[in-house]
Amino acid sequence: MAVFAEIHAVRKHDDTYLQLAKSWSKLTAVLFAVGAVSGTVLSFELGILFPAFMKQFGSVFGIPFALEGFAFFIEAIFLGIYLYGWNRMTRLQHILAGAVTSLGGLASAVFVTTANAWMNVPTGFKLVGNQIVDVDPLAVISSPFVLHEVLHMVFSAYLAVGLGVAAIHGYAYLKSEPGLRTFHRKALSLAINLAIPFALLQPIVGHIAGQMVAKHQPLKFAAMERHYVTESGAALAIGGIVDDEARSLRYAIKIPAGLSFLATNTFDGVVRGLDEFPSADWPNPIVHYSFQLMVALGSLIAAAALWIGYLMIRRKTLAITPFFVSLLAFSTLASFACIELGWIVTEVGRQPWIVYNLMRTVQSVEPLPSNLNAIFGVVCFVYSVLALAVIIVLKRLLFVPHRTVNCKNVKGDSVVLG
Repeated sequence: MAVFAEIHAVRKHDDTYLQLAKSWSKLTAVLFAVGAVSGTVLSFELGILFPAFMKQFGSVFGIPFALEGFAFFIEAIFLGIYLYGWNRMTRLQHILAGAVTSLGGLASAVFVTTANAWMNVPTGFKLVGNQIVDVDPLAVISSPFVLHEVLHMVFSAYLAVGLGVAAIHGYAYLKSEPGLRTFHRKALSLAINLAIPFALLQPIVGHIAGQMVAKHQPLKFAAMERHYVTESGAALAIGGIVDDEARSLRYAIKIPAGLSFLATNTFDGVVRGLDEFPSADWPNPIVHYSFQLMVALGSLIAAAALWIGYLMIRRKTLAITPFFVSLLAFSTLASFACIELGWIVTEVGRQPWIVYNLMRTVQSVEPLPSNLNAIFGVVCFVYSVLALAVIIVLKRLLFVPHRTVNCKNVKGDSVVLG
């Protein structure tokens, strides 16, 4: 987003966009530092909590993480160049440095999500006895789950951030003095133009993801829908209360043949039910509730995006009102909630397997250290303090733009398409 703002500054000869790019680049530096710490803790977690898993599959699972390490260093190096390159490079060189930083961050997300996709559909090796042999790195990062899982995660990240930035600057616009409103108006405009396309594409990717889950992880798919009996022309359940003992989904709204169509693109397609699997292996009912809530919130976000996009195309401008900002705030919270709910569906839905059909989660851990609770407490305390510090810093950076912002050539207080 900082790069987009800088490009706008060059194209439109507008200092406001340049100051916006500088403001967002500072936010990036803060969040990058927090992300680096989080990644370090993740490495410790894998070694401390899942040693058997790392011992067995580390030579395969480590491949996408090694690539993520390269992406991280590319991002870090060029972020440093971008942050310290203001007024020391040509504008084109500086924009390119920012673009490489963005691509490095994207690549990091891609490879980390690829590691998770491999856990869902492991590929690229042979298991002889208890030994991993014939590892094919390209096949490891080409699991059938990679494409849809990466797109789903990346789209949701861009969507949530775009909506979040728009909501925050919309709030600041309503609270700020007239001389600073141009800064926040243009920030909101860039952010909303980023968010809308991803909001509209996400349901399509989600549909593809559901079909891939039905094909490669039928138990997870049955758990998501709490579909108990294998049948053709299966009905799609909306809502409902899980009753595994009675093997029924009470009070659900049923759409005839809807589930078969979603899973197979045909109304008479066969959908495998939970009855084909041992009840001890059924994922927790939270998978169903998380999936239903994720779909509901995602649908509301897409509907809001359609409405906003329609108004922007029809009117070319969109007034920044308290209702509009409230809608952005709700959509932001819903977007981040969808990310968390989606990961619950992905991870809890894969249980009892840590590597699907190869290693159970219970086999991946060893007896926990006696001081683990103390370590956990320290980590929680440090992260709580860090979170508070980050909130304070971000608030200062977001709501106090540079004094040198150029507010000339203001064409009304509205969001402009494009």
